[in-house]
Amino acid sequence: MPQPTDLIQKFSRIGLITILAVYLLIFVGGVVRASGSGMGCPDWPTCFGKLIPPTQESELPADYHQKYIGYGDTTFNPVKTWTEYLNRLLGVSIGLLILTTLIRAIPLRKTDPVVFNLSLGVFLLVGFQGWLGSRVVASELKPALISAHMIVALIIVSLLIYTISRSRRDWFAAMDISELPPRWRKVLILAIGFTLLQIAMGTQIREAVDGITNAREIAERNIWREHFPIIFYVHRSFSSIILFTNLWLVWKLLRAAAPGQLLRRVGVGLGTLIIIAIMSGVTLDRLGFPAFVQPFHLLLANLIFGCQLFLLIGSSYALQAGMSKQPSRV
Repeated sequence: MPQPTDLIQKFSRIGLITILAVYLLIFVGGVVRASGSGMGCPDWPTCFGKLIPPTQESELPADYHQKYIGYGDTTFNPVKTWTEYLNRLLGVSIGLLILTTLIRAIPLRKTDPVVFNLSLGVFLLVGFQGWLGSRVVASELKPALISAHMIVALIIVSLLIYTISRSRRDWFAAMDISELPPRWRKVLILAIGFTLLQIAMGTQIREAVDGITNAREIAERNIWREHFPIIFYVHRSFSSIILFTNLWLVWKLLRAAAPGQLLRRVGVGLGTLIIIAIMSGVTLDRLGFPAFVQPFHLLLANLIFGCQLFLLIGSSYALQAGMSKQPSRV
């Protein structure tokens, strides 16, 4: 029995809001890391032992340095403290959005239990992500744990995209993209693999930056490039392969999809995001890795992957529906 349209719309609406909020959290997390605010709150879940952190050092006890020995740099910096605190608040807000998404999925569990089960899985994964965040703070921002934290965020947003797309699969089935070449989806899967590889290389570069700033104590951003491993140059050159692969995908999609169709608009967005991401990468390389560009570069990479995943899921439903509509041959 088909689901009532209003229930599906309510579920997909809150799911979309949650996805956007997760992307916002990824961006804010990038700001925290690029600005060095990760230890702005040296303890967890409180911040300097308070639910609401202070705005000036005089509000802290005189012996607060001794109290937080072993928590990294305990010097109070209100900007860094509140940047990290707002990051935590956003994380709690997303937890509530995920809970709301799960509640909205309950009416759908009888006719499509996969949607409910995935929503429940995402809710549990967000709880794990919160615990992992506490381990990141306890480890004084160990690079490997930071990378794991980002990977879990990527998994969460991927599951959300699939879950919401699955709930609207009848909507995708009405889209005609039958003119796409048979190898289009195979190239798209390859492009997704390229993107994940590029993100993995970017993560390695970020960890190398942590090593440069911590172990070698090199704070001057304009000379970081001189100490980067070879993977930085592979990462930089690999962007051209990603660009041309995705431009081919977008070109074929523009020829096959009708004007105004959602998959077509997402394809245009994908091409635009890749061009902007490459421009931001050039900016990082040529201008000495300005801190304000790093979070945007991270966000763009995650948005590119999200668009590719959405195109893969949506096109799968559309093509399957198109094949089922073809008249059978006797």
